[in-house]
Amino acid sequence: MNKFIAFSLLLCFTNILFAQKKNSRFRIHIHKTNEPILIDGKMEEPAWKNAATVNSFFSVLPMDTGKAVVPTEVRMCFDEKNMYIIAICTKIFNGPDIVESLRRDFAFQKNDNFIFFLDPFDDQTSGFTFGANAAGAQWDGSLYEGGKADLNWDSKWISMVKSDKEKYVFEAAIPFKTIRYKKGLKEWGINFSRNDLKSTEKSSWAPVPRQFPTASLAYTGILEWDEAPPAQGTNFSLIPYILGNVSKDQNTGTASVLKTEVGLDAKLAITSSLNLDLTFHPDFSQVEVDKQVVNLSRFELFFPEKRQFFLENNDIFGNFGYSNIRPFFSRRIGLDAPISGGGRLSGKIDKYWRIGVMDMQTDKVAETGHPTQNFAVMVLQRKVFSRSNIGIIYIDKTASNYNPDTAKNKFSTYNRNIGLEYNLASANNLWTGKLLYLKSFSPSANNNNDVLAANLLYSSKKWTLALQQEYVGKNFTAEVGYVPRSNYYRINPQISRNYFPRSGNILSYGPQIVANIYFDQNLTRSTDNQFAFSYILNFRDKTSLSVLAQHDYVEILKAFDPTNTGKDSLAVGSKHKWTTFGIDLVSKPQKLFTYLFSLRTGGYYASGTLFNVTSELGYRFQPYCSIALSSAYYLLDLPKPWGNNAYLLIGPKIDITFTNRLFYTTYLQYNQQQNNLNLNMRLQWRYKPASDLFLVYSNNYYTSPLLSKNNAFVLKFTYWWNK
Repeated sequence: MNKFIAFSLLLCFTNILFAQKKNSRFRIHIHKTNEPILIDGKMEEPAWKNAATVNSFFSVLPMDTGKAVVPTEVRMCFDEKNMYIIAICTKIFNGPDIVESLRRDFAFQKNDNFIFFLDPFDDQTSGFTFGANAAGAQWDGSLYEGGKADLNWDSKWISMVKSDKEKYVFEAAIPFKTIRYKKGLKEWGINFSRNDLKSTEKSSWAPVPRQFPTASLAYTGILEWDEAPPAQGTNFSLIPYILGNVSKDQNTGTASVLKTEVGLDAKLAITSSLNLDLTFHPDFSQVEVDKQVVNLSRFELFFPEKRQFFLENNDIFGNFGYSNIRPFFSRRIGLDAPISGGGRLSGKIDKYWRIGVMDMQTDKVAETGHPTQNFAVMVLQRKVFSRSNIGIIYIDKTASNYNPDTAKNKFSTYNRNIGLEYNLASANNLWTGKLLYLKSFSPSANNNNDVLAANLLYSSKKWTLALQQEYVGKNFTAEVGYVPRSNYYRINPQISRNYFPRSGNILSYGPQIVANIYFDQNLTRSTDNQFAFSYILNFRDKTSLSVLAQHDYVEILKAFDPTNTGKDSLAVGSKHKWTTFGIDLVSKPQKLFTYLFSLRTGGYYASGTLFNVTSELGYRFQPYCSIALSSAYYLLDLPKPWGNNAYLLIGPKIDITFTNRLFYTTYLQYNQQQNNLNLNMRLQWRYKPASDLFLVYSNNYYTSPLLSKNNAFVLKFTYWWNK
């Protein structure tokens, strides 16, 4: 444990404390205009002719050693209500623009596009991103942890793209009421990014090292305002919905049930940077279904949050901790019982302080005896040094009017977590890390109930060096979190090296070594470990190829069926080891037909073997339709009683975008392991910004024989009204 403490102390002091912002010399002035601007993708208004211009971009990929080959020009201005931007993206190669579709929040690497990043507090940690692909599909999201983008965030803004043989022009108006910013601040962080697939170049206005995304807020330039952006004044939104749902459950043999619901979301800007969200009887039936997987894991799988209410400023709640140690995971709310209502206060108090407070109430469920429950979470975060921060979290799940002694089904009366973390981010982003402490409180266990974890990551152009350590106590519980494993100590070192040839088809190549070693919490023995060696090749046309050799060792600590289908379990205490070989191939995104191919072959539990092929094939009819076929095939050869097991997972998806406001998706998923066939059809009409009409049909079938389990048809209407 002394080594763990030493490493944690190293994390605390390994920081470039007060370094100068890297790209502070890159500046663009934004002038106020009284001239009207029509968002039509044409630079005809007098305001554009008088606006400051930037047109000198730097290459980020394939190499970050010079000026961009593809010319891009950007101008900005503002009035009392909106910030305006126009970008002229010149084309230097013949041929059609490369885009997936007109669907919002496209994949950056698979589209010709222009996007930009705003840091309206100039704190280099959080902000917003907007943009569009060359066909006009919008992109928007919130930025967190210095440059990660959450594209689930949506808001009201307008844009237009006009394209011809020589260029495409992106023009947009971003209402000040759409974003959060510090009142009176006249210098914001900003950067512009262009992806051009025909030249295979990604470029940015303020230079960004190639190992980082262009969203990295540590490398933004400065947006200089003539005068501070106007105060938002009254900023209040109401988002009511009306829903009709017809459903039938063939398992129970009941008749079709018609359900009508009315609900409401409300948004109130307390300040220009602090927002209050309220919800009453929310419904999320229009949310796209999760992508299914074949589950051969001993632990619970993670599926991301997709419900709109929980997404704004979700990072301050959901990113506390690590990907496999999350004290708060919003998908736990409403999992077994409907949500009656709740509220969330989140945002910036000032440049240094950030707050998040959420309280949600779920209803009682008579059929299962599930009690009324309240979910409360509070987070306070303080910026320190140049880009680092310290945060504290408190989470409380409490049942109301519930007596476990007399209840038919048992539920916990309460579960509480408290935590403290320090997030390290150096001024140049080369060093990042985290130090985390958590403690849980439950009626049954209040000892051996803590978590202590830390990591440190160094990322340069040539080297990636990482070390992560975790300790999770035997009785630590996070009922409103995602902590799939407890009672362990883990160490996870990683090293990789990139080499860059001066010429030829290969852009970079190099090895990567990763180890995952688990010990019991007394550090007396290793319970399981994994050592993986990969060699990765990236080609100049954006194709990538990697090969893998991996060795696994597992000691079974809890009963586990290696097929995850309810068959016999491996003996507790039994030890298993095997070696796996693999190959991964990802095609270049420029072609209409794209593919991803992954193969794994080798050993498995009980001296068995496992063969796995995973693929994803895609074809697009630009820009209106894209077809994707995801598939996974697993062949397990095990001794009795499991024997030979074959699982097929296949999921064709057709995505049609009639316009950038009218979308239709059909998603069919066949999962042989779960004996389930799922059909989901979804039509969305965005008749006004952030206002939608949804038609959704879903059906689940048994596959052998083909019989319907349950089905539902949903009609949902939402309207965003704001003042």
